[in-house]
Amino acid sequence: MFVNTKEFNHPYYAVIFSSLRAESENGYGKMAHVMEELASRQQGFLGVESVRENGFGITISYWESLTDIKRWKANSAQI
Repeated sequence: MFVNTKEFNHPYYAVIFSSLRAESENGYGKMAHVMEELASRQQGFLGVESVRENGFGITISYWESLTDIKRWKANSAQI
């Protein structure tokens, strides 16, 4: 997935998450999809993109404000 950040109002904020997975998926893909769906409904969410290769992944989510990121963090902690 590619996010065109040129379409965002400035400034915007990015949250970067990296992960390293063993051979077994162990439900990670399903949970990642759920988290993305929940994030997309949060106030201030602008988009998300991720890449995975050889078990290593990086996900970047984009937000309108630091307050929006804090709200998302509080919400995601309850999952």
